[in-house]
Amino acid sequence: MTAFEPACYALDSVERLRTHLAGGRTLYEVREDGQGGRHWQSLAADDAQPFVPQREPPPFSAKAFFFAEREAVFRFEDDRFVACTPEVPAQVLFGLHACDLAAVAYQDQFFAADAHYQQRRAATLLVGLDCRSSCSQGFCTLVDSGPDVRAGTADLVLLPTDAGWLLLSASAAGAAAVADLGLPAASLDWQAQRAANRQRVASEQGDGQWLQDGIAAINAGQVDAATWDSLGLRCLVCSGCTTVCPTCSCFAPLERQLPGGAVQHERVWDSCLYEGFQKEASGHNPSATPGQRVQRFWQHKFGEGFRREFGRYGCIGCGRCDQVCPGGIGVHAVMHKVGKPCSN
Repeated sequence: MTAFEPACYALDSVERLRTHLAGGRTLYEVREDGQGGRHWQSLAADDAQPFVPQREPPPFSAKAFFFAEREAVFRFEDDRFVACTPEVPAQVLFGLHACDLAAVAYQDQFFAADAHYQQRRAATLLVGLDCRSSCSQGFCTLVDSGPDVRAGTADLVLLPTDAGWLLLSASAAGAAAVADLGLPAASLDWQAQRAANRQRVASEQGDGQWLQDGIAAINAGQVDAATWDSLGLRCLVCSGCTTVCPTCSCFAPLERQLPGGAVQHERVWDSCLYEGFQKEASGHNPSATPGQRVQRFWQHKFGEGFRREFGRYGCIGCGRCDQVCPGGIGVHAVMHKVGKPCSN
């Protein structure tokens, strides 16, 4: 997103904003599914259910809205190649947490030249939500992804305060989307409110020495092979972590024969933790052991080379990997382990 001078407004009703944005767009919001889960669901324009900000991020981020789990890229038929460009109606993602928006911005860079991804992004209005407290596994303040939505990552931002809601217009698209709502300018010092909130959440999350030690050890090459192997033994290769990680972008090609003789080239989500992910046609595999694959994964999340390339680490501090890993080697366990290599 280009530089934009934000404006802040008093918001009398989040529901009125939601209804307004849903006019002419498909609006998605995280809702309870009635079975103990929470998922992104499309809402009718006249949906009257009160907006309830969630402390915990949803099990799945917004990644699949832009980087589809499986999609056709092109097909070959009648001796020619035909692009399979997705048709994406205008849509709104409503109530995205700051960390997930940081992940979308990360993926925007990775898929900058990808027509399929960019087609979906161009059709999407992002409405963020500042978090007023830390989620159970989160450490967004330690990796610069929250609790307040970072500049340039959203079009509109919902700011909860003790006195009610504020709305931050954070992009030209966001400003245009609410231009005819007639919202009054905020009287509160919204910047001071956000700063105080940021300090409060940072206090809840602590100084993060465990994370700093782990990052330093990984980048200094101080984690020995035996440590990575011990972590690899606990990896069940379920791909849970790479599926829920908002910044994972691995995919594999798939060729499929269509009726009539055409061949369709597809891409499907893949995982760098699968044994065959890096295996070459010669049979050589640079990541042949589980320990090597686990090492590669975490180097991608916290390697300085990736931070320089993308402007941030590949981990946005959501803690989803902690929640889904059956082997107990999510980010907290791994970084505590590698941060003390001499004790392994």
